[in-house]
Amino acid sequence: MKILILSRNAQLYSTDALVRAAEARGHEVRVVDYLRCYMNITSRKPKIYVDGEELQADAVIPRIAASHTFYGNAVVRQFEMMGVFTVNDSVAIARSRDKLRSMQLLARKGVGLPVTAFAHHTDATNELIKMCGGAPLVIKLLEGTQGAGVVLAETKNTAQSVIEAFKAGNMNILVQEFIQEAKGADIRCIVVGGKVVAAMKRQAAEGEFRSNLHRGGVAEKVKISPEERAVACRAAKAMGLNVAGVDLLRSNHGPVVMEVNSSPGLEGIEQCSGKDVSGMIIEFIERTAANPPKAGDAVK
Repeated sequence: MKILILSRNAQLYSTDALVRAAEARGHEVRVVDYLRCYMNITSRKPKIYVDGEELQADAVIPRIAASHTFYGNAVVRQFEMMGVFTVNDSVAIARSRDKLRSMQLLARKGVGLPVTAFAHHTDATNELIKMCGGAPLVIKLLEGTQGAGVVLAETKNTAQSVIEAFKAGNMNILVQEFIQEAKGADIRCIVVGGKVVAAMKRQAAEGEFRSNLHRGGVAEKVKISPEERAVACRAAKAMGLNVAGVDLLRSNHGPVVMEVNSSPGLEGIEQCSGKDVSGMIIEFIERTAANPPKAGDAVK
């Protein structure tokens, strides 16, 4: 098969691991910077180019950065118009990148979530805080990624100040219940083709509540429960993602989903779990590209 990986940096671990996994299985693979792509949008024969060359492929693996979602997703849609199988389609990527929309979709499907509140006007600040059980609570920018734009407000006064400051800057925020019993740890599950293929526990550094590895978090192997496995799969399916990173917290009322990522990093999970996640993604493409699922629906 001819596989294209849409990535801005071929040297990134995740991109390189996918290239090596595809080549090891005898596929022709190429990394393309999606920001350098340009499109001929026509109903008869849509085409996509890079540096004067028309691109053709049997399958596309989108590795779209959050900061370039709009254009990157336009490139993914163009490949869809051309009838090319995309591991995650543009609709699913857009769902997962919109924190509010993704929370609403997960809630609609009955997936466990932290109590989450949203409002436009600061007049509702006290009500938002009350909805989430009071301080401490977590305040998140809708546009934030990798732990950026996430604040732990330990007192009611702090929460009021942070919410009002964000609103003064015309920033959209979510206010969420703080799951204190998680003790700064979360579970990252990688879902491929409707199954959890690898998992790790991420523990936040001392004095930090965000468990992101690049913020000093430490990863370790973890055995997840059948309930956690089921919640991760349901979350990925609700987003319509065939490949997803699902972040769970262990709360007193069961596993709750913090985030669903359409381009999860592979380095930490492969090194921690010892699983060849990259190879599993390529195997998924091999068995699915010939009979792709409907747009927006993850493979069962």
